[in-house]
Amino acid sequence: MKQSKTLFYCTECGNETPKWAGRCPACGAWNTVVERPESAIRGKGGRTSVKILTSSKAQPITELRDSVEIRFSTGMKELDRVLGGGAVKGSLVLIGGAPGIGKSTLMLQICGRLCEFAKVLYVSGEESQHQLKLRAQRLYVEGENLLVLSETSLEEMLDAVNQEKPDILIVDSIQTLYNDALDSPAGSVSQVKDCTMALMQLAKSQNITVFVIGHVNKEGSIAGPKVLEHMVDCVLYFEGERHTFCRILRAAKNRFGATNEIGVFEMGDGGLTEVENPSQMLLSGRPEEAPGTCVTCVMEGARPVLAEIQALVVTCAGGNPRRTSNGFDYNRASMLLAVLEKRGGLKLSSCDAYLNIIGGLQLDEPAADLAAVVALASSYLDKPVPGDLAAIGEVGLTGELRAVSQLSQRISEVRRLGFKRCVVPAHRELGNCSDLQLLPVQNIGEAIRAVLKG
Repeated sequence: MKQSKTLFYCTECGNETPKWAGRCPACGAWNTVVERPESAIRGKGGRTSVKILTSSKAQPITELRDSVEIRFSTGMKELDRVLGGGAVKGSLVLIGGAPGIGKSTLMLQICGRLCEFAKVLYVSGEESQHQLKLRAQRLYVEGENLLVLSETSLEEMLDAVNQEKPDILIVDSIQTLYNDALDSPAGSVSQVKDCTMALMQLAKSQNITVFVIGHVNKEGSIAGPKVLEHMVDCVLYFEGERHTFCRILRAAKNRFGATNEIGVFEMGDGGLTEVENPSQMLLSGRPEEAPGTCVTCVMEGARPVLAEIQALVVTCAGGNPRRTSNGFDYNRASMLLAVLEKRGGLKLSSCDAYLNIIGGLQLDEPAADLAAVVALASSYLDKPVPGDLAAIGEVGLTGELRAVSQLSQRISEVRRLGFKRCVVPAHRELGNCSDLQLLPVQNIGEAIRAVLKG
């Protein structure tokens, strides 16, 4: 009798190896390689036991008809913005986030609006039907077209889909689903991969829009094999601190739209509320006449957003200065500190420096460099930045200011929020707006002198 072949696979990324190793060669995680028979990993025949896709033949792309109603609105403008204008029929959307961030709340809230024109099936493997009823009452969600099911078996869920014929399917969560044909427990790499493949076949064959909620690991990425994100059409991350009210929905992958859009929500007692003006919300509560704070404008997709950068520079008590950044790239913050000392004449090598972005935003574009430099200089010199001033610009290693993209849109947003002055790179003549004074500067020295006079 032929012995079954044994393989080793990583529980973090799903990488398979013929030998055991203390560290996964693919993702670098320690103590995540486990042993399992090949049949338990691959299942029967190396594929999902549920056959959903029907046979089809290849057709010329010119003969395929365009579908006018292929995209529909979810009822939430912020979610539609991140999805690229709305959800696409027959697509598979994966939503990940930390525990308690509001993933299930977001999905249940859109059910109340989707069931007005479509049949929605909400499948939960973590809550009973009565618990879903209580949460729906708290969120004021109801509708005859909203069906709820508490099930963890993949086969039972697919049977319910075949019986009810929903237009939209929501699975909460993919880590709770399991296929009886596999020997591995629910949440394992093989189960997550197999169940996701079955949902993908279901979405493509029956033109059902599927939303799947996924848990995240301690590194912040979606738990399970990395191939999970490659299989789906759209990957959304729900970000924010559990103890704060601001929630940001960001697209990491989108086959039907851009990935640089964000949606901003506010968590309250009645669920998530859309924030149509995130700049005003992020700037609420700004301290007046306080050193170490400056406002900049960053582009989140096609939307300009004002963000407040706070800095704290104090004398280092020990021999090794400490640098900390929250919401700002650490390596770029260290570079700006070096440029500020070399080109700006500020002795920061013997000081502890801290950078913080208010509201939980992650600033990853160079247009925020100038505001960070101004905030650091303001804290070091203990001189406040005027409350009606904003700063936009990229800083080079020689201390010069470089041009940024979409500057006119940024300036319009700064003016709309009531700012009177804005420091910009002197790369071209923009002229002054009717109620906004532009201060063109060539390097960080001019910027510091223009902002921190006296």
